[in-house]
Amino acid sequence: MSHSVYSENPLLTPRQDHSIAPVSVDLLPQHLAIIMDGNGRWAQEQGAPREEGHKVGSEVVNTIVRTCRRWGIKHLTLYAFSEQNWGRPKSEIKALMKLLDQYLREQRSEILEHRIRLRAIGNLSKLPFWVRTPLQALIKESAQAQGMTLTLALSYGGREEIVKATQKIAQKVQQGQLSPSDITDETIQAHLYAPDQPAPDLIIRTSGEQRLSNFLLWQCAYAEFDFLDIPWPMFNEEALRDVCLRFASRERRFGLTSAQIDAKTQKITSS
Repeated sequence: MSHSVYSENPLLTPRQDHSIAPVSVDLLPQHLAIIMDGNGRWAQEQGAPREEGHKVGSEVVNTIVRTCRRWGIKHLTLYAFSEQNWGRPKSEIKALMKLLDQYLREQRSEILEHRIRLRAIGNLSKLPFWVRTPLQALIKESAQAQGMTLTLALSYGGREEIVKATQKIAQKVQQGQLSPSDITDETIQAHLYAPDQPAPDLIIRTSGEQRLSNFLLWQCAYAEFDFLDIPWPMFNEEALRDVCLRFASRERRFGLTSAQIDAKTQKITSS
């Protein structure tokens, strides 16, 4: 896949050192969001229990977080557990919670050492106390970190997030703190789980499915998408490079024309 991108855009040249970003930081997504799908199906294809797929998937998380940090991607959001995932078998949910707890404890020193700010979005009150405690502790410890922001979407649902935001806004209207005519896009944004977080530039989904599954529904309005056929346990740095190269070759117009984008770019470069 990467060869076709290279040939289409000679400015994007392959590099042998994979520790180096595939393109300049300016062409990378500043906010990358990933729907990590396919762990269970991958495991079943290997003749292993679904829990084994989640275990391998957690190891892939470590690789991708480290890669994004090295490349200078400022925001990484991982869809780890949805509101709808609570309907899965209890044994699988318990295994997922144990993996989350293990990740928080094992990666704590690396997160703090590399100045990664950890955040979590979703209905966190649903998480077991023994998971919520180390999660909230690490969020607090890393709150002032100035490096990459790693956001875990846990017990998360995009519709649920919008509903909660509108409930808060409605309460302010009811209390006379806000007029309905004053409600804007910015008002809704201010009441989301992470109001100060920039919208995702690129959303990746693994496993071959081509849907958002209730992920960042408000925030994805102008995001680019890349749907991959490989399951999450097979996702690696090389796959991420290919996706970033495709992203860098796209023209993001945000409702404008190509001519307007060119004129805007020329104005910036000449100033």
